[in-house]
Amino acid sequence: MLRFTLRRILQIIPTVVVVALLIFVIFSVVPGTFAASLFADGRRAADPQMIARLNEEFGLNKPLMERFATYVTDLAQFDLGTSFRTRQPVIDLINDRMWASLQLAVAAMVFALVVSVPLGFVAALRPGSVLDTVTMIGAVSGLSMPQFWLGLLMMYLFALQLNWLPSFGYGDGSFRNLILPAVTLGVTPLALLARTTRAGVLDVLNADFIRTAHSKGMSEAKVVRWHVARNALVLIVTTVGLQFGSLIGQAVVIEKLFAWPGIGSLLVDSVASRDIPVVQGTILVIVLWFLVINTAVDLIYAAIDPRIKQE
Repeated sequence: MLRFTLRRILQIIPTVVVVALLIFVIFSVVPGTFAASLFADGRRAADPQMIARLNEEFGLNKPLMERFATYVTDLAQFDLGTSFRTRQPVIDLINDRMWASLQLAVAAMVFALVVSVPLGFVAALRPGSVLDTVTMIGAVSGLSMPQFWLGLLMMYLFALQLNWLPSFGYGDGSFRNLILPAVTLGVTPLALLARTTRAGVLDVLNADFIRTAHSKGMSEAKVVRWHVARNALVLIVTTVGLQFGSLIGQAVVIEKLFAWPGIGSLLVDSVASRDIPVVQGTILVIVLWFLVINTAVDLIYAAIDPRIKQE
């Protein structure tokens, strides 16, 4: 198990290096600079001398290879650079926003898990029933509805009409402020998990060893507990890992919609102002989050099915 864990952790390193290289190249060829964005609103005439001075101050007038060498050297020392806009270290800006993003992602995933897995199990155990039909219609609707549209509808209903919940804002991280963005973010993984759980359980229920277990006189509850749940778990864990890993990235729109102060809204603001060090650092953290979650999922696989360690 230790060798398997080390191997999976070491596999993260080349992925991070390639992603860092791609991020740097992409944002180096994108037209426009932070200095030029200061005059983009048209309220002030562009001052070439000020643009040149800011480009020199931020090192944007240096050759591409020299900037890349500086970027890699700083990255190797866990230095993500300094924000053009706030002049603060990027790592400090991300640290200030990370907790809010984690709160949102965890709450959305918990909501999705608590609702979807039992629903998918029950729907698979009663195929063709009213519950099964309603669950699948709800799952397809959840997958097809744009998150920002669902968020707007929930804001209108629960905040403006019923006045039960605040429509936006962090509110010192209170639970009431968390509900609407977490539910909005959690609907897509909920729908996907419900469909995946139903499909996985149905697949296991039709397997030969399940019929053998029934023929031996094992009760329905024991078959589900000892055989169905364990074998369907690998597929469910796979989906949970992929969805949980991508939630921080998906939260970009939701954070902006609900004025949630996470790294998603930081990323949007930084792209608008062409604050490249913050954009690069934020994307790198989102990618790292995805890789760490998926490595953890691989370790859970190995715990569920020891044969995976030998592959």
